[in-house]
Order: sequence, then C-alpha cells, then structure tokens
Amino acid sequence: MTLIDDYETGLAPLEFAVSRSLTAATPARREEILANPGFGTFFTDHMVDICWSVGGGWHRPRVQPYGPIALDPAAAVLHYGQEVFEGIKAYRHADGSVHTFRPDQNGRRLQRSARRLALPELPVPYFIQSLRELVAIDGAWVPSGEDQSLYLRPFMFAKEAFLGVRPANKVNYYVIASPAGVYFKGGVTPVSIWLSEDYARAGRGGTGAAKTGGNYAASLLPQSEAYEQGCDQVVFLDQDRNVEELGGMNIVFVYKDGTLVTPQSPSILEGVTRDSLLQLAEDRGHRVEGRQVTIDQWRADVASGDIVEVFACGTAAVVTPIGALKGRDFLDEQPAGTLALELRQELTDIQYGRIEDRHNWLLRLDA
Repeated sequence: MTLIDDYETGLAPLEFAVSRSLTAATPARREEILANPGFGTFFTDHMVDICWSVGGGWHRPRVQPYGPIALDPAAAVLHYGQEVFEGIKAYRHADGSVHTFRPDQNGRRLQRSARRLALPELPVPYFIQSLRELVAIDGAWVPSGEDQSLYLRPFMFAKEAFLGVRPANKVNYYVIASPAGVYFKGGVTPVSIWLSEDYARAGRGGTGAAKTGGNYAASLLPQSEAYEQGCDQVVFLDQDRNVEELGGMNIVFVYKDGTLVTPQSPSILEGVTRDSLLQLAEDRGHRVEGRQVTIDQWRADVASGDIVEVFACGTAAVVTPIGALKGRDFLDEQPAGTLALELRQELTDIQYGRIEDRHNWLLRLDA
C-alpha cells in the first residue's frame, strides 16, 4: 500500500482493490503509441474509481480496466452539469523513475472547484494516492521522449439518478491517463489570439474560478470563431473589458522594466503552471504583479513598447508565446522576447529532473 505524504490530516490510506485489464495493450502496441502519442487521443489500460455518498463518505476505491462508465439517463451530471476536473502530468526521469509536479496544489484546486459546484471535497492525500495507484499499474505508459509525459485527468461528477435541482447525494471520482506529446501541433511557436467581444467565459459570481466543464463548453463557440479568423486561441474579457484568460490557459504580460503582470480576477482559474513560472521569474529578480489589465491598456502598452512580451501558460501546453492579437478591426503583432521560453526551459528542466528542484515541487509516484 502506498503511503500518503501528508501526515497532518491523520487520514489512513485507502485500501484499493485492483482488477487488471484482460485486453491491455501489448508492449509492442504501447511502444507504437508512445512513439507519437499526440495529445488526449490514446488512453492507458486502467482507471481509478472512488465512490462517495452522503451516508458512506468516500468508499469502494479501486483500480479497474479502462472502459465505458455506466450512467442512468437521469444522472444529475447529464442534466445540471455538476462536474469538476483537474489536469496534471507524470514525467519520466533519466533514471527511469516517475514524478509528478506540485500535486498538492492540484488537489487543493480540485477541492475549491468541488466546493463551488456543491460536490464533496476529496482529501488531498486521497487525490495524491489516486495518482500513485494508477501509475503503479500503468507506469509503463509514462513515455520517455522529449517533451512527452503522461497526462493524468482526475474528474468528479454527480452520478445520482435524480431530476430535482439540488446537490447530488451520490458522486464518483475517476482518474484516467493519456500519454502526451506537445499540445500544439506546431510545437512551441508563437500563436495568434482572437479577441472575443460577443461571448464571455464567465461572469461575476459565476464558476470562472472553478475547473468545471461548463466553462470550457462556453468557450467552444468563440474558439470556433477564432479558427474561422485564422487564429489558434481565443482570449476573453469581463464585463468591464478587463482581460481574463484564454480558453484554457492563463496569460502573462512582460514589461520593459522586467515586471511580469498577470490578470487577477475572482473569475479566473488559478493556474499551477502560471504560479510556478511567476515564482521562477521572482527567483531571477523580476517583480510580479497580479492586477486588472484592460484590453485597451494591453494594446496601448504594446504600441508604446512598454509591453515587450506576451505569453500563455497552462498544464497541457506549459508555455506558449503569443505572436498576434486579432480583433474585428485590428491585428496587433505582439513583441517577441526570450523570457517566456527561458522560463519554460527552466520549469520543464525541473519537471524532468534535469536540474535541482529547489522548491521541492516534485513528488515521486512510483515509490
């Protein structure tokens, strides 16, 4: 049984039942997939499943073969969208060991998301243990190629069959995993951003700070609009025309005095990757600010030369420079800099064990 690295809670580890897949991929097929995994296309042989109920709490933890989930047509998630998820990666180090990055932060963010969606809060030690239990079975799926990782997707949803509008009394938590290469097909190259002025990602008092599927569903139509405009991603504004975030990434502005500014709002999802990059920037002597930035200020500061670099960041893509901002009647080229890629290199070097982890962000999963 795997121990949990959080002794303050006093929680005993869960006792996982393990049922191995009878149709697991052969080693040859797995290696074929890992040679070119793409992103989110292929999945490992197993998944984690933990039940929750009002009367029983968290119970029946198990690792079972990856496959379809049986749902009653009246399951609350299908009607009211009571669902949250996370995204975190496992990295193969040169010595063959498998590590993940700041899982306590992802576990706490899952708790905050669950609280906002009226779902039960999975204890962080159980969150970490669920990752370890899956890697213990599917560790061979962690790739070793450059910029490759095993993308872990924990998620939780209301499974109770009930059409009344109230928090569900039965919930399930799952973890699935997908070997991943680079997020954008072109690799780490500057992307173009479409300014969405007709659609909002979230509103004041809404679910913007939660990692829940509805926020992403709301971004799909404007994202399609971005594609129609020849852009890679979409950026959203709040009702006061303050910049919020991209469809699935945070945004950071680099000013000529070395200050890094990231939009701050109660409706922005707190990014683990963003916060880590900003810490690394502070380590280098940069000042970091979280504050509101209007779209007009962004454009004016680029035009004046005050902003010297703009980049997006998130778990999937890590860091992506922004090369252009396009609106209905303008196209602003964004200044090119080097800091974003330098920070990306430093962060990934930590994640893959190539340099010292001075902040103790890594946690080994296969030990």
